[in-house]
Amino acid sequence: MASNLLSYDTLVHAVAGATGSTVAMTVFFPLDTARTRLQLDDKRQAQHTPVVIAEILSEEGLSSLYRGWRPVITSLWLSNFVYFYTFNGLKLFLVDSMRTRKALKDLLMGISAGIVNVLSTTPMWVVNTRLKMQGVHFKTERIEKKKFPKYSGIIDAFQKIISQEGVSTLWSGTVSSLALVINPALHFMIYESLKRYYSRLTKGATPSALHFFIIGAIAKTLSTTATYPLQVIQSKLRYGRDNTEDGEKKPTMLDIFKYILQTQGRNGFYKGLETKLVQTVLTAALMFVCYEKIAAFIFRILGANLTTVKT
Repeated sequence: MASNLLSYDTLVHAVAGATGSTVAMTVFFPLDTARTRLQLDDKRQAQHTPVVIAEILSEEGLSSLYRGWRPVITSLWLSNFVYFYTFNGLKLFLVDSMRTRKALKDLLMGISAGIVNVLSTTPMWVVNTRLKMQGVHFKTERIEKKKFPKYSGIIDAFQKIISQEGVSTLWSGTVSSLALVINPALHFMIYESLKRYYSRLTKGATPSALHFFIIGAIAKTLSTTATYPLQVIQSKLRYGRDNTEDGEKKPTMLDIFKYILQTQGRNGFYKGLETKLVQTVLTAALMFVCYEKIAAFIFRILGANLTTVKT
């Protein structure tokens, strides 16, 4: 297994996946900003993406739409590198097994890669959420009054969180994140299944950029809709204490669940879904286009023998 995880192919796929996700997130970053505001700010009246973006522009300026871009991109590149590296390493390792259960194999590989990714990169995402929300004007009075310290950057945020809140805070939301590994696992399972279906329909033809985009969009729409309530809970856990009635204690998943249900009802679990679908579907679709094209380009330029795993 070690030789597969350390193979040249695995590294190329990891770099291509991480780079593709960075390009896609940069293009659609304002949509992610709007989605985060909707998830965290319970009193914000605007519920639709264009209105939220317009409010941010008028109240805080254009730069606010890209607030926290650097830590987000850093976290995203690292996270996707780990995920693609683990997923493709396992793909090579399991090439001779589970040949008749390909969808199940994809799901298990996705879950395994997700667990490795969550445990290793959650601290970066906690810091990323804090930096992204720095200087934001919240409609929710409780959150607006109780601000976190000002962080000058990623390293400073790490140091202040550890010294003031304890090292365990860096893994806030880990339980919800582990539950959410089903999201990328479903995404990759559906994506790989649709690619196999396309291959059968076209008798082995390589999908075009448009086809990769459509396949990625369909896969992400289905996986995101199925797991969105957990993503709302995760965002609130990562931001900190002020997302429950008791702002003095560190909330659990159950605390957040009860708080949302009591204050917003069932609709609270789907707040920002429209924005999330627009942002994440477009981002994921573009990411897979970039990933597939970058990987193919690297292998072709370097003259490597692409040991493609037949799926």
